[in-house]
Amino acid sequence: MESTRNERLQSPEAIRLGFKKLGYITDRRIATTVYLAHHLEKPILVEGPAGVGKTELAKTAAVYLDLPLIRMQCYEGLDESKALYEWKYGKQLLYTQLLRDKLDDIVQRGNGLGEGLKKLHQYDDIFFSWQFLEQRPLLKALQQKDGAVLLIDEIDKSDDEFEAFLLEILSDFQVSIPEIGTIQAITKPFVFLTSNNTRELSEALKRRCLHLYIPFPDPQQEREIIRTRIPGISETLVRQLIAFIQAVRKLDVKKVPSISESIDWAKALLVLNATDLSIDLVRDTMNIIMKFEEDIKSIEDKIPEMTAAALRLAGVS
Repeated sequence: MESTRNERLQSPEAIRLGFKKLGYITDRRIATTVYLAHHLEKPILVEGPAGVGKTELAKTAAVYLDLPLIRMQCYEGLDESKALYEWKYGKQLLYTQLLRDKLDDIVQRGNGLGEGLKKLHQYDDIFFSWQFLEQRPLLKALQQKDGAVLLIDEIDKSDDEFEAFLLEILSDFQVSIPEIGTIQAITKPFVFLTSNNTRELSEALKRRCLHLYIPFPDPQQEREIIRTRIPGISETLVRQLIAFIQAVRKLDVKKVPSISESIDWAKALLVLNATDLSIDLVRDTMNIIMKFEEDIKSIEDKIPEMTAAALRLAGVS
């Protein structure tokens, strides 16, 4: 398994072609970053607009490397108990009850309270051992024998305190649990962090990672993505919808269409048996690529002009 994995990571070009077979179209820059991150054993901090394929990159890497994907979704207020570990309080209470019954039995046999307490102290460390520990995503990723892909999704949504907490894991691939001690990774996980740039991340976190920015694709790359994901769509229709999408991205709207919206629109047009864009067709399906009503209204008057321009760019008179 390890030799197969190394073969798949033997060069950036091997990664690019392997990802393409899995439906993820990438360029040499992204493939090179994945290659270097693996060989340097560094996390990748993937930044860029929402919907450009940051999360999908980690998912594809997990499939490509045949490793389990362990995902941690970040949010405001995320702490160690949700990200690293939590004690199994119910199980601890059950064992406490059992020990209490045993203590009562010792006292009733005439051994005295002192003897009972002495026996009880023998179990002190058991309550804070591995058998009472509930592993959360970060600890679980460190405990995978054959490794894992750890996805820390939308790190920019977490608090500064949690970001600081991650530094030990990102630099040394270890965590410290007060009751147990320092736990090293059995096999270092392949770590991806994603950010939509809603806040500035610390320099300390960025220093520990390879930085990768994924922008919106150019028309040629977006065509390749849609053709790969939706093989049955015509080349003419693909060129038209991409020309329209690219024009929308240049407008002042609240949320510009992402790659995922382009793919959804292409699927919808295929379901509607469309062969070309038309003004009515665009108006009827605009809610697929625009997620805010105010954005739809802001470009409603421009739809005839933008549709005609898309047809011209696609070579349709």
